[in-house]
Amino acid sequence: MTSGLLRRPERADVVVVGAGIVGLAHACEALARGRSVVVVERDERAVGASVRNFGHGCVTAQDGTALAYARTARDTWVRLARSAGFWLRESGTVVLARAEDEMAVLEEFHALRGEEAVPLDRAGVEARVPAGPDVLGGAWLPMDVRVDPREAVPAIAAWLAARGVRFLWGTAALTVEPGLVRTSRGELAAGHVVVAVGHDVDRHFPEIADEAGLVRCGLQMMRVRGPAAGAVDAAVLSGFSLMKYPGFASCPSLPALRDRLTGEHAELVAAGLNLMLTQRPDGDLTVGDTHAYARTLDPFGHEHLDQGILAQVANLLGGPLTVRERWRGVYASAPGRDFLVATPAPGVQVVSVTSGVGMTTAFGLAPAVLDGLLA
Repeated sequence: MTSGLLRRPERADVVVVGAGIVGLAHACEALARGRSVVVVERDERAVGASVRNFGHGCVTAQDGTALAYARTARDTWVRLARSAGFWLRESGTVVLARAEDEMAVLEEFHALRGEEAVPLDRAGVEARVPAGPDVLGGAWLPMDVRVDPREAVPAIAAWLAARGVRFLWGTAALTVEPGLVRTSRGELAAGHVVVAVGHDVDRHFPEIADEAGLVRCGLQMMRVRGPAAGAVDAAVLSGFSLMKYPGFASCPSLPALRDRLTGEHAELVAAGLNLMLTQRPDGDLTVGDTHAYARTLDPFGHEHLDQGILAQVANLLGGPLTVRERWRGVYASAPGRDFLVATPAPGVQVVSVTSGVGMTTAFGLAPAVLDGLLA
């Protein structure tokens, strides 16, 4: 951690405010373009959305601009894992179907995406992941990747620091204006500024947050002991997931699926459950997650929702679960948009992923942002 006041004058071609995955992606891209970079981060390490997630590069289930960014980002993730030395699995995602309407949606999705969504029967599912007795079949999305976010995010920061990017940890950005960032440790002259503070856009530029309708999305998530059945190499999605990702939205069978799940699991659907899991390198599973939206989130979790998640995961995998950790995830959300990119002043860009796919898309978003900012 940097301590003491900044020596003056200090200047960087690009100052990035925020050391989460979106900020790191912009630092990586600016460095690749030969620019000097300083990253300002209020905490001593990244502790927000970038390390509280599934570590899932969920490429195929995206649509539109997010899908294009996700495809670009996938290639960058693979390259960075080799360069920075963090764990990554190119094992894809298995979507488990426990009802005929879920199978129908997956068949329709295969018709749209071809070999990016490979249909699986029950035996095909069992060859890839453990499956409970209710699982009929599913689909394999081979483009998706997995990382351990608790390892990958600090590894990328260390890799950048070793290549000359300066990190000011434990340093709050107080004000941002053209050519200047005033911090709790002094002033930074900046050729350009990227403000990548996730759900905290309103702390710096409330008018931008207000115009976008930006709120915080709170998630209930858990780490559980891995199943006795063995490795879960792919990420795992469920029928609940089909209602959450835009790639499935045009499937004709989706409304019937939504009606059935709402009738059978009204509370979980109302809580925005995206029933999914990923396996960590140590064998434990990250499972979740519910979604609650507010400008200021209730800090308290709801045990009945955690129990609902655990029961559903146990049914998917066919076995009981032991909880090791619980936490509240949080990310920025804005209605009708996946990304918030705004220019509050010349040379200043506010960037936030507002749909919960920062890990999936950040390394595709950053080149597009810097194309405009540095032009």
